[in-house]
Order: sequence, then C-alpha cells, then structure tokens
Amino acid sequence: MSETYIKEISNASVYDVAVKTPVHKARLLSLKLNNQILLKREDLQSIFSFKCRGAFNKIVNLSPEAMKRGVIAASAGNHAQGVALAASFLDIQSTIVMPKTTPRIKIEAVKSHGASVILHGDTFEHAVDHARLIEASEGMIYIPPYDDPYVIAGQGTVGLELTQQLDEAPDAIFIPVGGGGLLAGMATFLRHYWPETKIFGVEPDDAACLDLAMKTGRRETLKEVGLFAEGCAVAQIGQENFKRIKTNIDGVITVNGDEICSAIKDIFEDTRSIAEPAGALAVAGIKKLLEQTELCNKTLLAVVSGANTNFDRLRYISERTEFGEKSEAIISAIIPEVPGAFKAFCSAIGRRNITEFNYRYSNPDQARVFAGVSVESGTDDVQNLFHDLSLVGYEIEDLTDNEMAKLHVRYMVGGRALGQSMNELIYRFEFPERPGALAKFLEVLGDQYNISLFHYRNHGADYGRILVGFHAEKDENMRLRAAFDELGYRYWEETENRAYKQFLGPR
Repeated sequence: MSETYIKEISNASVYDVAVKTPVHKARLLSLKLNNQILLKREDLQSIFSFKCRGAFNKIVNLSPEAMKRGVIAASAGNHAQGVALAASFLDIQSTIVMPKTTPRIKIEAVKSHGASVILHGDTFEHAVDHARLIEASEGMIYIPPYDDPYVIAGQGTVGLELTQQLDEAPDAIFIPVGGGGLLAGMATFLRHYWPETKIFGVEPDDAACLDLAMKTGRRETLKEVGLFAEGCAVAQIGQENFKRIKTNIDGVITVNGDEICSAIKDIFEDTRSIAEPAGALAVAGIKKLLEQTELCNKTLLAVVSGANTNFDRLRYISERTEFGEKSEAIISAIIPEVPGAFKAFCSAIGRRNITEFNYRYSNPDQARVFAGVSVESGTDDVQNLFHDLSLVGYEIEDLTDNEMAKLHVRYMVGGRALGQSMNELIYRFEFPERPGALAKFLEVLGDQYNISLFHYRNHGADYGRILVGFHAEKDENMRLRAAFDELGYRYWEETENRAYKQFLGPR
C-alpha cells in the first residue's frame, strides 16, 4: 500500500494551482533553541495554505461526468479555499458549507474564487452533515478535506518537495494535525525516503483526536473540540489517514493555546509573516519537545501550514504570547495602604518591567494589587522574583496559571460586591463565537437569575469567554447547573477561585 501512495504522491497533479514553497532557515529561533530550525513555508501558497494541493488533486481526477455535477465541500476555511480555487481553475461549479465560527477572512477568500458559501452550525462536523444532505439532494460531488487517497496524495507533495530541496535529511520533522491529510501524506512519503528521520504530529490539546487514537489504538470521537486553532478543529482523525499515520510517525505532541500564540510570534520574528494558529502548531511542537529533552545542534523542520487569521484576533494572540513564552508572571500582592507603598513595591520588584498594575481602594490598612511582571523565560527569574518580594515582607500569590485571572479578573479590578450578606455563585463559560451567541446566552439565563457580575470579551472566531456571578445561595447550585447543561456551553464553577475572592468577591 505504501508503494501505491509513493507513486500517487510522485505523480500527483497539483502545480496548476500550487507552487513549490521555500524552506526558510529560522535564524533567530535557531539561536534561541540551540538547534537549526527550518520552516517549510506553505503559508506562501496563493490561498495561504497547503490545502490547494489535496483539493486540486482530488477534483482533477474526477470523471468529466462528475465534474459537470459540480462539487461541494465542508470546511472551516482552508480546504474551502482549496476547493474553490481548484473548481474555478477547472471551470466547475462549487458550493462550500462553512461553520458559523469560521473567520471572516476565510469566508471572503472563498467567495472571491466564485464559490457559493453556506454558513451552517458551530463545528466542522455540523458543516459536514449539512454538506452531505446537499450532496444527496442535488447530486453534487463531495470533496472530503482529508479522508481520501487523492487528497492525502496531494498533501504528500509537501514531503516530496522537501526531499528535492534539502541536501540532507533533517533529524526530525514536525507536521500539524487536524483530520490528518497532511501528516498521512507526508509521513508515508518521508518514511520511505528518509527512514531515519523522526516524524512528529502536532495538534492542539483541546482537539487532540490523533493523540487519543494513538493511545487507544482506535479512532474515537472527542466530546468537545477547541476552536482557537480552527484549521485543526476536528473531533475524529480520518480513517484512511490513521492507517497511514499510525505506522509512519514517531509520536504526537500536544500544545496549548498560549504555546501556539508564542509560536506565532516566533514565526513572525523570523519571517515577518503572521501564521494562523493551526499554521504555527509545528513550531510550537518543536519548542515543546525541546523543553522536555536535551536535544542540541540538530536540524528540526516545521511545516508552517497556513496564514489565514482574522486581524481582530491578533489582540488576543498578542496578549497570550507572553504566557506561552513564560515571560510574564501574574501576581497578587498585599501592600500597606500608606503613602509611598507603591514606590516601595516597585523598588522590590527591581529592574524587571511591570506590564500591568491594577488596584482599587478597599481597606484603610492594606491594599491588594494585581500586577503583571516581565520575567526571563527559561530561567529561575520567577522564583527569584517571589524570593525578592517575600524577603522584604510582601504576601505574594502566583496567579500566572489561573485562567480566570488571565481572562477576566485582570480587566475587572476596581470594584467589589458590598455587604457580607450577599451570596454569589461564580461561573466561567466558553461558547463558540458567532453572531448572536451572547444574546442566546442571556436569553437562557438573564430572566431566570439575578446576575451580579458579568464580563465578556470578543476575540474574533475563537470561543466567547464569559465570567458571570449569580446572586444565589449555594443550595441553588444544582438548579443552576441543570440550566447550564441545557444551554450546552462548557462551564466551570469559580466561586472558590482565589483571584475572585481577592479582587471581586464580597467584602
């Protein structure tokens, strides 16, 4: 079977719409990581993603009769652009079903290639179901995004190009994973030509369908899928893909959103291009592996798979980058409520840069401050900071890994609930961001319960994130949770969260 794929990849027809993308040496990242880091720049395709390869190879191999029926696809964006581009080049009618959570930049790009766009559902799976209904009712040809031999072969041409571009095989190659088309094609080809090279799949930890499949030995469906790296937001690895992947890779690396944001910055600093979250997965995977090992002076290659992201999402990416780099500490500190206390506190921090400082008067004797402090990543600087502050008598608490503090509290310091008698239950929610999502949330909860605290920020095509306080007794928790379960959004109770108690809870 591998020999068949090697032949199909070698003969794949992709270059009517795709280009042979360069391999870029990431000089700055190489110096930082003490290894030679290479980037395969699939973000430089005309649709800013590798997806045009597999889509074209599938469509160009359709029969003339099938082409006349037109093609339909479901996609969060990049496959959609690939199908639309291929159909336009071949003068074929195309319809694309996209989740409502798809970034606007991808929707407009698909339309620019002449495709009809239908927005349906919150997830890729919802879009697939709707596309299949249209396929059945209108007789169009469904173009799968990854689970298809022609698609896999088309994506595998990225690996073929690497064998033509590099004089020596790299020590390891890191490839992003969603449904597995790119990894299946590249791993099959590269395992044949460079058998000694390590091959790693990299996926978001909130959409780690391949990691689950490798651990259990079978394809399983994730109950929930994160949307930040929407290009890889897939609940189940492809069937044909998993057959090719499981015998041809050396491991799977999962990374979180902050680590992805840090990798986006790394790519920008070396290329001045902004990768989309899914496009930066492989670089994040390299960094994660190097944190856990002592690899040095090796050649490591990452596939930068795409650069389609909404401009308004850059705010969130920038904010989270420092956490991914572990270059900012978030602390809660008690200082005396006396003149000169702020100055003394800053002096104790030393020459470190203060990135954020929030305070609201609430006690005549002492003040609780929320501060962000730049620290040197990869060192003992965080421990040294806490030691320096504790040495001069400050009571300090580390909130760096407190998700509620990073997402909400830092923007809300300045007001506390009045009165010890007020009982408040605090919950944090995440929901697929789309027009009307916040209104739906309020429709379900707003009339039933007295809301005592509310914070919401829109981050583009990511999750919507809400912090809500309910004026309620603890014995009402079960009733609240029943309503939340009906709503269908992910939620966490944060009533006992230290950041809430210190800065927002009742006095």
